[in-house]
Amino acid sequence: MKKVTLTAASIALALGLVGCGEKEQETKAPATATVTEAKAPLNSGIELANMDKSVRAQDDFYYHVNGEWLEKTEIPGDKSNYGSFTQLYDDSQKAMKEVLEKAAANKDVKPGSDEAKLAAFYNSYMDEAGREAAGIKPLTPVLESVDAVKNKSDLVALMAELRIKGGSLPFGWYVNNDAKNSSENAMYVYQSGLGLPDRDYYLKDEEKFTKIREAYQAYVTAILSKAGVADAESAAKAIIDLETSIADAQWSRVESRDATKSYNKMSVADANKLTGDFDFAAYLDASGIKTEDVIIRQPSYLEKFAGIYNDTDLATWQNYLKFHFVSNYARLLDKELVDLNFDFYSTTLRGVTEQSPLWKKAVDASNGVLGEILGKVYVKENFPPEAKARMEELVDNVIKGYAVAIENLEWMSPETKIAAKEKLDKFTPKIGYPDKWKDYSALEVKGDDLVGNYIRHSEWEYADMTAKLGKPVDRSEWHMTPQTVNAYYNPVNNEIVFPAAILQPPFFNLEADDAVNYGAIGAVIGHELGHGFDDQGAKYDGDGNLRNWWSESDLKQFEERTGQLVAQYNEYKPFEDASVNGQLTLGENIGDLGGLTVAYTAYQLSLGDEKAPIIDGYTGDQRFFMGWSQIWRRKYRDEELRNRLMTDPHSPSHYRVIGILSNMPEFYQAFDVKEGDKMYIKPEDRVKIW
Repeated sequence: MKKVTLTAASIALALGLVGCGEKEQETKAPATATVTEAKAPLNSGIELANMDKSVRAQDDFYYHVNGEWLEKTEIPGDKSNYGSFTQLYDDSQKAMKEVLEKAAANKDVKPGSDEAKLAAFYNSYMDEAGREAAGIKPLTPVLESVDAVKNKSDLVALMAELRIKGGSLPFGWYVNNDAKNSSENAMYVYQSGLGLPDRDYYLKDEEKFTKIREAYQAYVTAILSKAGVADAESAAKAIIDLETSIADAQWSRVESRDATKSYNKMSVADANKLTGDFDFAAYLDASGIKTEDVIIRQPSYLEKFAGIYNDTDLATWQNYLKFHFVSNYARLLDKELVDLNFDFYSTTLRGVTEQSPLWKKAVDASNGVLGEILGKVYVKENFPPEAKARMEELVDNVIKGYAVAIENLEWMSPETKIAAKEKLDKFTPKIGYPDKWKDYSALEVKGDDLVGNYIRHSEWEYADMTAKLGKPVDRSEWHMTPQTVNAYYNPVNNEIVFPAAILQPPFFNLEADDAVNYGAIGAVIGHELGHGFDDQGAKYDGDGNLRNWWSESDLKQFEERTGQLVAQYNEYKPFEDASVNGQLTLGENIGDLGGLTVAYTAYQLSLGDEKAPIIDGYTGDQRFFMGWSQIWRRKYRDEELRNRLMTDPHSPSHYRVIGILSNMPEFYQAFDVKEGDKMYIKPEDRVKIW
């Protein structure tokens, strides 16, 4: 389902801001148990009841560690997938609900305070009767502004207005560090404008895509009817024809993730030439944007968009803008529109059979709009100082592990090693929560105006983003809330960020022996560091600037090795007719391989001269790899998995585990993997990058 506000998603696109999880989850975890003075013996951290010992570790380590869990776990009806991330999220929703209900019940809440905003927003979402009575009326002013346009030249200002209010356009933009001058902010323009998840949904002729397009046409028709469009069926067909043209003009996801090809800085005047009759300079003016230069991510798309814009009549553009605006807001309106949106985006595309209860939707929405207000409460109640201190130690050791790995690379020249270490030394770790919180004082939230709350939030977020143009980058800013179960690497800041919520079992266990922590959160740390040295991250230097610091021969070696990884993952086939895209998932696979490799080195360094204890019958090395496997347990509905194979840069969980371990000699030693075992790869065919 599309998000109502687009800014956060846009920034996530910014030159590869990449997380470890397969899907960002907003969360609040249950309270962490207080650590007592008397030290209890550490446990293994391995959830033994989840294991299926009938599957040999040497044949499929993912099922060996998680098989019982996979067998017994049902995906809840309101979810498209379920795993470690979502398990934590389930607990967190209940905890956040308590915070929100407490705020809503407080009769003495101070007007305009953070608590008042939480209460008002939550109440506005929970007011089903008010939403039912209002129907589509909250969108009427915007729809009327679309109808008021009498010629195509007026579309430019209209699109600017819609973008500010949370609408979707054939192109998007965001403000972020200039990749070649990372201390300054710049404006990035990128291709957009599709109602289906990816261009291939429009362009492929297989039966499954044909059926989805038929369902999409029915959905577009229904939304247009609700918006009062005459002859909605014909209008819907014209919209889909328009989106098919847009899809055909777009770059593939593989092309778009190339940091070098997608950096095209030019003057506004030159950008204006690309867009033909669509006056891009006038669009910027109507958007209140003052800038001399823009960075175009897909220039050829904008050139083709110029032709599409010219060839498409005014009425079709109006209906296109109406459809996308109503569709973006549909889940906030009356039951008929909520159901229409759910049936297509959740059931047809992702296989979800049940809608979440209203309170869960309200919690998610509150977290999306007022995330850092909830974050303040979260860290106060759920993030002990002991966790931050232990995490800092782990991060420090994994960075040391990466330094050892770089030094020991047989394929890299001394000159490039020096440059790589310089970059490593400049990594900035952020752990837990931001040093300063967002100021929501300018955001008005009303208890009886849900759609208005979202529109005002979109305007507030927009103003916050555009105010950054022409100003130095604030490197203290976070792009995830503390209650997010995920982590990320941001190449233009050369930073690795670990929100508080991921620092709990199975990712991080204060009560467990270090082996499992290094195999789990240690590998996540290594994964995010690894993004700094993956096929795209390696194009940025230690200051976050897009600059080649590789020798030609080293780069050739690197590309050969990454090519091996592409070929390996291309062979993984969850379905007979659909495989993993090794090129799309390359960055994440490099992150996984490098991350787990250096986490293992870091674990060995942490032991010093001591020998790891045997706990639950497993050696330290064995528990290390078991820690890795158990964090990725996840079940998918078929529709969701097919969608992810086309759109997600992460490999499915099963292959994240076995694909990486099959390349690691340390795993072979820990579990005595031999030729003939299903996970065995000949030594000369194993991929070693970092």
